[in-house]
Amino acid sequence: MKILFSKNQINQTFEVVERKGVGHPDTLSDHLAEYLSVQYSNFTINKFGVILHHNFDKVGLLGGKSSVKFGSGKLTSPIRVLINGRASFSFGGENFDVWQMLVDWTKKFLVNKLPNINPEIDIVCINNLSTASSPGQQKDNASKSARNFWFQPRSLEDLPELKQPFSNDTSVGVGFAPYSKLETFVLNIEDTLNDFEYKKNNIWIGSDIKIMGAREGENFYITMCVPQIADYVPDAETYLRNLSKVKNDINVIALQLGINNLELNVNTRDSVEKNEFYLTATGSSIESGDEGLVGRGNRVNRLITPNRIMCIEGAAGKNPIYHIGKVYHLFANNLANKIYEKFGLENAISVISQSGRDLNDPWIISIETTEELGNNIKKDIEIFIKNEINNIKGITKDILLFKYPIA
Repeated sequence: MKILFSKNQINQTFEVVERKGVGHPDTLSDHLAEYLSVQYSNFTINKFGVILHHNFDKVGLLGGKSSVKFGSGKLTSPIRVLINGRASFSFGGENFDVWQMLVDWTKKFLVNKLPNINPEIDIVCINNLSTASSPGQQKDNASKSARNFWFQPRSLEDLPELKQPFSNDTSVGVGFAPYSKLETFVLNIEDTLNDFEYKKNNIWIGSDIKIMGAREGENFYITMCVPQIADYVPDAETYLRNLSKVKNDINVIALQLGINNLELNVNTRDSVEKNEFYLTATGSSIESGDEGLVGRGNRVNRLITPNRIMCIEGAAGKNPIYHIGKVYHLFANNLANKIYEKFGLENAISVISQSGRDLNDPWIISIETTEELGNNIKKDIEIFIKNEINNIKGITKDILLFKYPIA
């Protein structure tokens, strides 16, 4: 494992930060994929004592249709769920009904996330599961290689990661710390508006809240969309009054963070003259033709930050034991925060794997800091990193307890 240090003073005079809220189709897809992976993992642990091979990181939500007006809204065409990925359907010769479990979990998830939907008529699941293994299996060694039985393991011997965790891919996981004031602001806005207590007191607010933030110096700019649920909005006057409340609450958050220069725009496509408003049946644009796919939205730090170190890998739904696109992203994000907390250093982390390499022995770990480091602190950070990498199995345990928001 190579540990590399460098100084990189990123110019943050201007920054852009985006957040797709929990009801956005892309975020719903991420969270659904992760939910399916965790449920599947816990099922196979309880039944067989191990996590069987699977990936649900290509799940997609295909938009339905809805009919809305002030005072009422309903779906007129169902939301279609493309359950796309790979999974083990058997272990030791014992088969189990993976598809039915995935359908049941999907309906439970969406009913919990989207109000006013009927799981029997408003959700249609499309089966696109596969048991095809990744490259490496050979016909002439069919009985010897676990790769040939990747998704139909005969015994624990066909789960090689139990003996030695390994990287499934050549990839990179990244993270940074701490959040900037704009990043904190964007997260606080959505966390407030989608908070359980806030929504209990404002039942009209939908969850598909999308925020685009920018900052130039001490000037902050926010443009965002906030859907309203038609059943609880009887007329345009109520709708506009609700938007005024949202704006006031966001201004309070800004002042709490010491933001004094804020330009705030909400629902910029609304038009009173044309009677066009962001009015929904469920609180999400997934009901009206919009679509969502895993990996198109927030990163594991819950934000989209083009000014920062980023990777386009979609972490949600990937195997929680050895899939680098998940495990190393979470590790890098955790490591960046721990280095900031312990050493007080603003930093960015890259953890690079090699396919087949020991999971506890990444190929390269790069640490970028905003200040030049002396040899002594570099040595301390190296020791710290090596201790952390030895505990990487703990990430899998936390994943199975839903301790990571993923998106």
